[in-house]
Amino acid sequence: MRQPGRRKCLVQLAGCGVAACGVPLPGWGATPPVLRVLAWPGYAEPEVVQAFERAHSAKVALTVVDSDDALWQRATSNGAADFDVLAVNTAELQRYVAQGLVSPVPADAVPNRRMQLPRFQDAARIAGLVHGGKLMAVPFTYAEMGLVYDRKRVRQAPDSIRALWDPQWQGKVLAYNGGTHSFTLAAQALGLSAPFRLRKQDWPGVVDKLIALRRNAAGFYGPPEESLALFQSRGAALMLANYGAQQLKLFREAGLDVGYAIPREGALAWLDCWAIMRKTPQLALAAAWINHLLDKPASEWLVSRQGLSNTTAEPLHALGSDKLVWLEPVEDDERRNRMWARIVSGDRAAKVIAA
Repeated sequence: MRQPGRRKCLVQLAGCGVAACGVPLPGWGATPPVLRVLAWPGYAEPEVVQAFERAHSAKVALTVVDSDDALWQRATSNGAADFDVLAVNTAELQRYVAQGLVSPVPADAVPNRRMQLPRFQDAARIAGLVHGGKLMAVPFTYAEMGLVYDRKRVRQAPDSIRALWDPQWQGKVLAYNGGTHSFTLAAQALGLSAPFRLRKQDWPGVVDKLIALRRNAAGFYGPPEESLALFQSRGAALMLANYGAQQLKLFREAGLDVGYAIPREGALAWLDCWAIMRKTPQLALAAAWINHLLDKPASEWLVSRQGLSNTTAEPLHALGSDKLVWLEPVEDDERRNRMWARIVSGDRAAKVIAA
């Protein structure tokens, strides 16, 4: 039932049950609807979820992933019918669009887009957000992949991504356990001009480079909390921060004396967006979720608790903003992840290439 005394909603999707301003509409019945959300660590704080559930008389089933590969596998299982809304970066979004897995976002059902910074409102200027004139996702948060280092042992801030391969840090390096980004990173370290689109002649050198990284590394991590645990337990001195400032905040709050550096080659950077799954039976509720996540409390918690930037306010720092290398679609995600699994498992180059 519509709550008495609440203002009339200006935007709603007829027949879907939820108005964009958060007022429940008639027709839910005795059982509240369930919104199935697929997201990354820290994207949906408990207070954010609870406020959404209260406002929409709904339940949220949250699933958290720690890699693009895991996101793809979860999103495409069971005929891509297990989730209603997901958080995905602009580069990865392209294969979801190509496979017809996501629906256009009903822009008028996300009025909080007006609160975003102009550069994020202008979706047509962000590569991959608009297809066929339709908005396929809404920007939410972004970060660069810098280098976190122990300031007691690494006395001078590392200025190159090649520091991850430096023999003096053998057994003291942590890297992210993700094939897509790792191949791009190695291509950067080799100075390749097109790190997102590897050519046939590039693969052997990149594979050798990643095998060398494996030999230099103390381990590979998934979620941010695992990176902190490994950094402490294995006495790491240097780490590629896939989650950027989110990890920097986490480490410093744990009492670690760490610094943060942007490599001269440029830091890979991602822009994560909310997209709606095509098979969702909860289109309006999914749009309401996106709108809710752009609201002031959710946006501020993203900064204060996670150390990430939101799309409604300028970042607290602009470290290396002139050296960001925004992620692009790669030539073959599946091959990269297949080969990466073999590299991490200890295979030699010839077996990796044959994968």
